[in-house]
Amino acid sequence: MDVRGGEQEPEAGMRKSGGGKKEGLLYRLSLWAAPLLFRVVSLALFATCRVERRGYGHFQGLAEAATPFIVSFWHYGVIYIVYQARDIPYVAMVSASKDGEYVSRILQGKGFSTVRGSRNKGAVGALKGLIREMAKGKTAVLVADGSQGPARKAQAGTILLAARTGAPIVPLGWAADRCISFRSWDKTALPLPFSKVVMWYGEPIAVPRDLTGEVLEEYRLRLEQALDLIYEKSWGEFGKREH
Repeated sequence: MDVRGGEQEPEAGMRKSGGGKKEGLLYRLSLWAAPLLFRVVSLALFATCRVERRGYGHFQGLAEAATPFIVSFWHYGVIYIVYQARDIPYVAMVSASKDGEYVSRILQGKGFSTVRGSRNKGAVGALKGLIREMAKGKTAVLVADGSQGPARKAQAGTILLAARTGAPIVPLGWAADRCISFRSWDKTALPLPFSKVVMWYGEPIAVPRDLTGEVLEEYRLRLEQALDLIYEKSWGEFGKREH
């Protein structure tokens, strides 16, 4: 019995090792395919949408001046906003999780630079990485309510980055007359083909460099209120209170 047991252990180990190699290969292939899949699916869904922009001058003025700034929005709209992002150099913070690697590859496929981290893991390193990239002239893209929520509750990271860099924050949001929403924590939304989409750009928010705890909370709330106002205005155009 001992001999048979000893003979069986290496075989089991080999099977496990082989399975791990297969899983590793599939993961690498899926990472390679992610940007292509995003490009194909997003074009199929969004290329026929009719887009109208509100307050676009707030964004355009900074972009044309080649001045680094920070684009901030609620997580529900991230897929369509990534699809729309083009023409200027961007850097985005992406979750340090394994799944976050897919997002990172998709963004890199669109020409973004990425830094890895989240509120709960690698936040300080990610903030430093964003500061370095912005010093090179890149505009930062940050999800205001983070990668895990709670939904439509602004986190402090965007405000801290603005204070450290002196870059203004441009709040952004969108709505569509026809869309689908998923059963995720943020109710991720996608406009349907041939839908009408409105994109709202808020007035830039300048954050002072000398932040105390009270001032940080004041500007965090200011960003949250600006994004909620954009949310209400954009969906209100289609007679809706929310997506």
